[in-house]
Amino acid sequence: MSTRRGLAPPLSIGVYFLERGNFSTRLGFILVSAGCAIGLGNVWRFPYITGMYGGASFVLIYLVFLAILGLPIMVAEFAVGRASVRSAAMSFDVLEPRGTKWHLYKYGAIAGNLLLMMFYTTISGWMLYYIYLMVSGRFEGMDAAGVGQVFGALLADPATMAGYMALTVALCGGVCYLGVQAGVERITKLMMTCLLVLMVILAVNSVLLPGSEAGLSYYLMPDFGKIEEHGLREVIFAAMGQAFFTLSLGIGALAVFGSYIGKAKRLTGEAIWVIVLDTFVAIMAGLIIFPACFAYGLLFVALPNVFNHMAFGRLWGTLFFLFMAFASMSTIIAVFENLIVCFFELLHVDRHKIIRVGIPVMIVLSLPCVLGFNVWSGFTPFGPGTGVLDLEDFFVSYNLLPLGSLVYLAFCTSRYGWGWENFLREADTGRGIAFPRWIRFYVTYLLPLIVLVIFLNGYYALFFSK
Repeated sequence: MSTRRGLAPPLSIGVYFLERGNFSTRLGFILVSAGCAIGLGNVWRFPYITGMYGGASFVLIYLVFLAILGLPIMVAEFAVGRASVRSAAMSFDVLEPRGTKWHLYKYGAIAGNLLLMMFYTTISGWMLYYIYLMVSGRFEGMDAAGVGQVFGALLADPATMAGYMALTVALCGGVCYLGVQAGVERITKLMMTCLLVLMVILAVNSVLLPGSEAGLSYYLMPDFGKIEEHGLREVIFAAMGQAFFTLSLGIGALAVFGSYIGKAKRLTGEAIWVIVLDTFVAIMAGLIIFPACFAYGLLFVALPNVFNHMAFGRLWGTLFFLFMAFASMSTIIAVFENLIVCFFELLHVDRHKIIRVGIPVMIVLSLPCVLGFNVWSGFTPFGPGTGVLDLEDFFVSYNLLPLGSLVYLAFCTSRYGWGWENFLREADTGRGIAFPRWIRFYVTYLLPLIVLVIFLNGYYALFFSK
């Protein structure tokens, strides 16, 4: 059986795949994978750092790094998933050479997915709460200070935050409970379609607002003076970091969806589609936010106040936070599904039982993030103003994502792992864009070095640049 360990669950292959499920369409795979990648980093952080670092000039640098950093690692994750037809829990076991220890990374991947869920569910709960506030008209007549007090009151109220966090977990777990095709694929396709339509409607509305020209100019016009102001090194690292982290690479969250698709299409083209959708959402978010909210700061404080001054502001505000909820919940559904498959492969337990146990467990695991804003606010791991969320995000963003990406790259290129030829054969199976063979040296040696530099720069920025 060549280099494969040939490990399979102690149940028949037919029963295994029947229990596990598959996507029914290629579109479902692309939209669910994009839903996993698209999150608050696209619609919240990207517009902010784009404006900070020079608008269109920063976007161009970002797109270059998205292509040379994100694309190869995403293809590697998809290839490992499709070749093994397993999640991160068992994919390395199936593909690794006999006697090697690549499969130990499963624990890092599972930990990364769990930690991501532990704080993402809280933030997504904020979105649901703001939808309620918008629909009920709670922000009408408030100035910026009043809106800020509402957000501050939310953070100080563990019961409300925990309630909306639990609602988020229950809703996303319920989608997964319906199954891969009837739940994850069908509902995520609907959410992503609605998200894209909402973005276009909101962007058109923002662009047509009186005085929007200043925001559009700030966002879209190249400003090389800002690159000089911050320094080229800082701007490049900001672009590299955003390009790397926006796709949630390195913890197997995308590999599992590679395991759900057939061999009809080459993986490079599929990864390009996911990246195009991810980038489209990020850029469109800026078109929504900057014209409507030029020179404002925090999302949860500023935007409700901006909507107060718009005609039909309650409607536009509700649609905006609905769009934000779709963006965040699509990520949670994707990560939840990955965890379900991981535990199904490890424990050989019915997925419905895993979900019934997983929902309350996930609620309990998410409570520290909720309590970190109030009851445990005295815990400041990185100094004043930081809390549990920052610590959890540190483990995921600064450690497991870059180190996990290094594992996938090394596994796919090293003769001590799966190996370049096996990886290339899988990536290029089917029709479509081939993975370029000539970049082998770059993917094997230079790209891991770049990821390692991003990893080290994250520590430097966090601990030494203040």
